[in-house]
Formats: sequence, structure tokens, C-alpha cells
Amino acid sequence: MSETLYLCLLGEFALRFKRERVPLAQDAQRLVAFLALQGRWIRRSYVAGTLWGDASEEHSNGSLRSALWRLRRTALEIVEAAHDELRLAPGVDVDVQHASSAARSILAGHFDAASIEMINSRLLQELLPGWYDDWVILERESHRELVVLALEALSEHCSDIGRVDTAILAALAAIQREPLCESAYRAMIRAHLANGNVAEALHQFQMYELALHNLGVHPSPKMMALLSGLDVI
Repeated sequence: MSETLYLCLLGEFALRFKRERVPLAQDAQRLVAFLALQGRWIRRSYVAGTLWGDASEEHSNGSLRSALWRLRRTALEIVEAAHDELRLAPGVDVDVQHASSAARSILAGHFDAASIEMINSRLLQELLPGWYDDWVILERESHRELVVLALEALSEHCSDIGRVDTAILAALAAIQREPLCESAYRAMIRAHLANGNVAEALHQFQMYELALHNLGVHPSPKMMALLSGLDVI
């Protein structure tokens, strides 16, 4: 990290400089997080309206000025301003950007060592847990879906090339993020079948089937087709 400002949004909010945590007031945290997730220049009026939309225009603009003042007091280049727009300073390294980049790389069919290491990384943690602003919830759900899709794709790829342990770990990580996601369970079952572990594949199916039964739902034809040749369900 050395001289780099590092912004952590996965698992917690934390801004660090030279490995030391930079304390920020809540309004400044929200501003930094919002700009980091937007990833581009944003008009001040839009920032103020999104972050302090329950207040009058005058008050929301004042809150934005206050947050910017608090950031300037750190003497660190965290936010850039130009004309009527703001953005996170390019020198700030953001963890969620690395996670999204790794996920998109996997979905594009690039399964390099760095992408595979994604399943062992803190990059799998939830985006800003405990934050309930509407804009955070939307970003959190979008990021969760991206990560789950990537983990499923990684699991399928690792099953195909015989890296079954990694395939299982990737599918398990996807299930932990989306406990009722059938495609994640299918990836898990496929990995166990690729490893010749029929009993564990059936166990995973039964766990999923029970969870659905409690909701009054049944596994899809795709799931049943995966197991149809086993003659045991």
C-alpha cells in the first residue's frame, strides 16, 4: 500500500493511508463511499440530493459543503472538485473495484490465477454491511449478483478442468452469498458428481429441496435433469 490511500467498502468502511486508518465523520464517509461506487465525475447537486435528499436543497448543499470541509481537514487528496462536479481522487485504491474487476474477468472467460484466488479473498465480503441508504442497497444487490455469477462460472470451469476442490469452494461461496440460489447449488452438485461423490451430491440436493419445500417451491427441471441419471431421487 505504501503511500496509497486505500478505501475498504467490503465488510466495513475504512480509509487507510500508509496502513493507518484515517478517521472520518459519518457524512464524510457517506460522501466518499458514494463517489467511490459511482466511479466518475458527478454533479454536486446530484450528490447532495442523493445523500441528503430528505432535507431542503439549501440544507443538503450545506451538508455537502460540510462533508467536503471535513475531508479537506485530513490534508489528504481524497475527493477532487472541478467546476460543479466531484469525483473520488484517482489515487484512491478501492477494494470493491478489484472485486468487480475479478468477477467480470471470470465472466469474460479469463480464469487466471488471480481470478481463482478470488474465492480465498476478503473481496467476497458484503458491500457496506449495516448501511441502509437506498443507493447502498442497490449497489450491494448489484455487486452481490455479479459476485455470485462469477463464482458459479468459476465453479463450472474448475469442475471442467478437474480442480474439484476449488469448484466446490467457489460454489459454496456463492451459496453463502445467495442461500436459495439454485444455479449455485447446481454448480456445487456438478462439482461433487465430477469428483465421483454421488452421496454428497445427493446430500446437497436434499438440503436445497428441503429449503424450497419450506417455501412451497420445487426444484427446477434443470436441477432434476442434473440428477436424472442417478436413479436415486
